[in-house]
Amino acid sequence: MRTVIRRGSVRGGVLVAVVAGSLLLGATGCGEDGNKDGVPKDYKVVSGTQLCGGDAMSADAAKALKLITGSSRFEASSREYTVAKAAENLLAGPPSSTRYNDACRVFTPIGAPHFELRITWRLADGAPTDGPAAPKFTVLKMGEEALAAADKAYVRFACRSPRSYDPSEVVHIDIGVERWGMPKPPEGDIKALKNAYATVAHSFSLAMAKELRCEKNGGLPAKPVLIPA
Repeated sequence: MRTVIRRGSVRGGVLVAVVAGSLLLGATGCGEDGNKDGVPKDYKVVSGTQLCGGDAMSADAAKALKLITGSSRFEASSREYTVAKAAENLLAGPPSSTRYNDACRVFTPIGAPHFELRITWRLADGAPTDGPAAPKFTVLKMGEEALAAADKAYVRFACRSPRSYDPSEVVHIDIGVERWGMPKPPEGDIKALKNAYATVAHSFSLAMAKELRCEKNGGLPAKPVLIPA
């Protein structure tokens, strides 16, 4: 089950409304809120390091996003999609919540081939078990558990924080990065793609741990560790 946060992107309802309006008005003019191409005036394209509030993507993660998506420029994230907002939502939820929640979405800009990544968080039931990972995943040495595939990656870390409901309690947080709406299996260098997804997941996880003020940054390394466990 996934909880979807409303997104202010032109790829959602805003673009639908603009296109519908342009069809009604014809080719002779445009609405006050957009230009002749049907793009809202406040539409912005940014670099990878500016996504998700500007604190979530390191320079390494921005390079990884380029490898994953083929683009170094992206639609600017809406106001809901920041690390600070994700941390606020996490702290406001019940400690036992295990559902996935949107933290950020990454979209290639208009004019580029469509590509969407979803970054999610959830509170896990506890530390990971010792069971084997699915064959598509490579296990990495980051946090409590890190799994990387050619179209997704997950990082789990433990957090003891003065901002938590109970500062003495350790909570376990999963951060996921996943390609969304992929019509076919990923193509290209599978190992490089796994490393790229893991790098993005690590970057957001570390930013989240810092925002939550987790003790020792949740045990996460300063740089992604891409050596298989």
